[in-house]
This record gives sequence, structure tokens and C-alpha cells, in this order.
Amino acid sequence: MQHDAHTHHQHEHGDHTGHAGHESREGHHGAHHAPGKASWAMAAKATLHCLTGCAIGEVLGMVIGTALGWGNVQTMILAIILAFFFGYALTLRGILAAGVDFRAAFKVALAADTLSIAVMELIDNGVIALWPGAMDAHLSEPVFWIVLAIALAAAFVITTPVNKWMIGRGKGHAVVHQYHH
Repeated sequence: MQHDAHTHHQHEHGDHTGHAGHESREGHHGAHHAPGKASWAMAAKATLHCLTGCAIGEVLGMVIGTALGWGNVQTMILAIILAFFFGYALTLRGILAAGVDFRAAFKVALAADTLSIAVMELIDNGVIALWPGAMDAHLSEPVFWIVLAIALAAAFVITTPVNKWMIGRGKGHAVVHQYHH
């Protein structure tokens, strides 16, 4: 959904804060993002958001693992853990900025991002693991960065329909979206 539609919605109906008789912010916006209303643009934006956190975590994990002289398996595990951490952290940042307490924000981030990040990590790490020579490539070699870019692109393409499906059912980033007003 485009943000200009939200701006129009706010101008038409006001801010909703402090109005007796109005539904809670979650109740009203939950209805606004009813199941079945997912666009490809919304799904792509949600996927790009997850991809950003995953990419930060993956690259940082690979840099740390390489710097510490770890093997491929240990480095990949660290990269996956950090991908989840940064994926959740980016979502938390936005929800906390909306004034939601940490516990509630953390629950929303888990519900919104877990499946998306898991699919993304499965795809991009699968591509890297199966690409001949990619696991043994060093950070200074172009093949490392080329395969990583291909892996992340594949993860984006495959995860976008997953996010569209989730958003269309009022799950995933549809839950997060209500806090970005």
C-alpha cells in the first residue's frame, strides 16, 4: 500500500489519538489492512526490509568468522544468527520509534519477520553452499561478492511471494505496518 494513501486516510479521519469512542489504533488499522489487500509493491518493500537486515548480518558474520579463522560451518552459523538479529533489530527500531514498549515490539518483530528471514536465509545460504567454490572464497575475492549478490537476489525473488501471501492474510509485515504512521 502506498504511503500517500495513508496520508489521505489520516487527513480524512484525523489522528485517532484521544478520541473517545474510536477503536484502538491496532483495531482500526488492523481493519485497514484486512486480509487479501496485499500488493506486490508492499511485499517487495517488506522483503527488501528483511533483506537489508539479513545482508548486514550475513556480511558481518562472514567478516567476523574469517577474521577469527573459523571454518565454514561456524562462520555460516554466526552469519545466520546475525542475519536474524539485524532483521529483527531493523523492525524493532521502527516499532519502538512509534512508542510501543519493548516487550510488545519484540513480539511483533518475531511474528512479522521470522518466516521471511528463515526463507531468505535458507535460500541465500543454500545458493552459497551449493555454488562450486563459493564456500572457500575469501572476502577479498570477487567470486565471494558475486555469489553473495546472486544468493541475496535469489532470496529476494523467492521470499517476496511468501511475504505477499503473509501480508494478504494480515500477518507478517501487515502487523508491523500499523505502527508506521
